[in-house]
Amino acid sequence: MKHYSIAPNKDATAWFVKVEDVAIEEQYSKKDAAIEAGEKMASENKPSTLSILNKYHEVDEEKTFE
Repeated sequence: MKHYSIAPNKDATAWFVKVEDVAIEEQYSKKDAAIEAGEKMASENKPSTLSILNKYHEVDEEKTFE
């Protein structure tokens, strides 16, 4: 199962979509755009999970795509 995450840079001015918390797939200036892209990637690569992190890098939400 692949794991995707949405995480901000250190000052939350950009949001990254990461695969397996290592490889940065895309960078977005808006959190909503990053979430939309992450959901699309995760749903296209089922089974997978998506974690959305806040500016403190704590998990705000997790989604599973089966």
